[in-house]
Amino acid sequence: MKIAVYGGTGNIGSAIVAEAVRRGHQVTALARHQQVAPEGATFVLGDAADADATREVATSHDVVVSALGPTRDPAGDPDQFVEVIRSLADSVGPTRLVVVGGASSLFAAPGVRLLDTPEFPEAYKREARAGIAAFDFLREDARPDLEWAYLSPAPEIGPGERTGKYLLGLDEPVGEHITIPDYAVALVDEIETPQHRRRRFTVAN
Repeated sequence: MKIAVYGGTGNIGSAIVAEAVRRGHQVTALARHQQVAPEGATFVLGDAADADATREVATSHDVVVSALGPTRDPAGDPDQFVEVIRSLADSVGPTRLVVVGGASSLFAAPGVRLLDTPEFPEAYKREARAGIAAFDFLREDARPDLEWAYLSPAPEIGPGERTGKYLLGLDEPVGEHITIPDYAVALVDEIETPQHRRRRFTVAN
């Protein structure tokens, strides 16, 4: 399978690339600035907001992955993330789009998102709202023929061991933590055997 990963040199993106390469897929890692691709992958300069270039990428790959996220730079605009996802969704055509999402839109209780809980850090709220807006766009406004999936991690995601095991859920957390390698395992599993068409799912260790 040919898989294109925007943000394929970042922490999560490079883990997804490595996992896909490990399974024998042909992987293209794309980023806006020159980087070294994970071993076994091809690096290509690419901007997910460039609709024409994204269209070309999509036509030569079986799946497009967005491993991008809202900016954490205080001087940046995290709301631009919604426009990037919108551009990707409009440009990939019939090619499936799999999006690395955030946990903030998961429900801690009926009608109460993690973002809305008292313990959610104030410093991350603007970034989290941008991630939720991107998810809401896919769920409510993306073209009806777009094949997409959105993978929310557990509330905590970080470095750790690749166990190859994880718990699956839909709109509520199924655990507190997921390692980046196991998140990548779950995402590539979804690419290989789609189970969540036009919906969000979540994973935890």
